[in-house]
Amino acid sequence: MEVNIHEAKTHLSRLLQKVAAGEEVTISRAGKPVAKLVPIAPENRVRPLGFLQGQVYVADDFDAPLPDDLLALFEGEEPKGKRPGSVKPGKSARKRARR
Repeated sequence: MEVNIHEAKTHLSRLLQKVAAGEEVTISRAGKPVAKLVPIAPENRVRPLGFLQGQVYVADDFDAPLPDDLLALFEGEEPKGKRPGSVKPGKSARKRARR
């Protein structure tokens, strides 16, 4: 498909849809081609297997269940065996309590 510069500026979105569909668009000035819109081929980067060998360590127990007290914290619960308020409040918590 060939279009002049004015048409390319006016209908750029429409032309880009055609290019994305695989069509090539030539832009001409005074009937002479000056630019070509072509689809960009997807970059096909293949990562070789083992390219991080020796740089990554996975512990033998990486998928072991969490301890109950840590799991409770993740689930928004109080750990069993700990009383609420047994942890000494930080400085900012003490300031708020005084107000």
